[in-house]
Amino acid sequence: MTIKAVLWDFGGVITSSPFEAFSRYEQEQGLPKDFIRGINATDPDTNAWAQFESSQVSLDEFDQLFLAESTAAGHPVPGSEVVKLLAGNVRPKMVEVLKRCKQDYKISCLTNNVRSGTGAGMSRSPENAAAVEAAMGLFDHVLQSSKEGMRKPQPEFYLLACERMEVKPSEVVYLDDLGINLKPAKKLGMTTIKVLSETQAIEDLSTTLKINF
Repeated sequence: MTIKAVLWDFGGVITSSPFEAFSRYEQEQGLPKDFIRGINATDPDTNAWAQFESSQVSLDEFDQLFLAESTAAGHPVPGSEVVKLLAGNVRPKMVEVLKRCKQDYKISCLTNNVRSGTGAGMSRSPENAAAVEAAMGLFDHVLQSSKEGMRKPQPEFYLLACERMEVKPSEVVYLDDLGINLKPAKKLGMTTIKVLSETQAIEDLSTTLKINF
């Protein structure tokens, strides 16, 4: 099947991963490695994080719900502290790849995010917000969990992206840094690329699309 569209996750793909900020915070606070990710991975369809990304709870409610979950796991962490760690830095090389892909393919963003900070990338500084806004402006469509009321890995979210782009799943290449989000995309028929680093992702996309970036 001919590829007609490239679908992108945002945090950890177009920007640096918030997991890097999580790790720094855990080290600074003396928390176990990957503690925050572990909380978010427990009951992933119904936990505080899932409810916050799909706008079922407010920031204040998330703050207390996450605090309760982390306390139960042995280390109290307010949800508001986690939200502060979400904004990543835009990767300039990825933005150039976006621009090149836009010449020949439909490009859209499928992102799990929350109603916090500024813009779809959850930016917190004016400089960061401006860079995120510029990158977001390149996409034909931006689908945000906080606005659509659904989130990855719900298959319906991916199908909604295909509907907006007017393509079949088999005509899409999807990039994400989380395997749990890639599985439903692959099951639907998309070509998937797991983003481990900026360089690796660009190389894999280059091979898939047969374009030299």
